[in-house]
Amino acid sequence: MEKRYSEMTAYELNNEIGRLNEKAKKAEQMGMVSEFAVYERKMLLAKAYLLDPEDYQPGTTYEMVDDQSTFVISYMNGRFAWGFRNGSSELEGVPISLLKNK
Repeated sequence: MEKRYSEMTAYELNNEIGRLNEKAKKAEQMGMVSEFAVYERKMLLAKAYLLDPEDYQPGTTYEMVDDQSTFVISYMNGRFAWGFRNGSSELEGVPISLLKNK
C-alpha cells in the first residue's frame, strides 16, 4: 500500500516528485494529454507537502506560479489555500505550491 503524501518524509516526497516528473515526460512524449495533466497535478500536490502552510496568511494577495494570476487567501485548510483568483467572486481552493511566497 502506498503512503499518503502527509506521511512521507521530505526525501520521499522529492523521490515521488521525480518519479511523477518522469511519468509526465513520457506521457507528454506519447501525446497523452490527460495523463500528463494528472501527473502534473500530483506533482503540485506533492510539492505542497514540502511547504509550510504557516507561511501563507489569510487576507494576503499572492502571485500564482503562472505569473498571470493573483490569489487572495480567505482561509487555509491543510495544504490548500481557499480564496479568490483575480478578484473573482467564486471561491476556489488551490494547493499552496501554486502560490509564490513573498
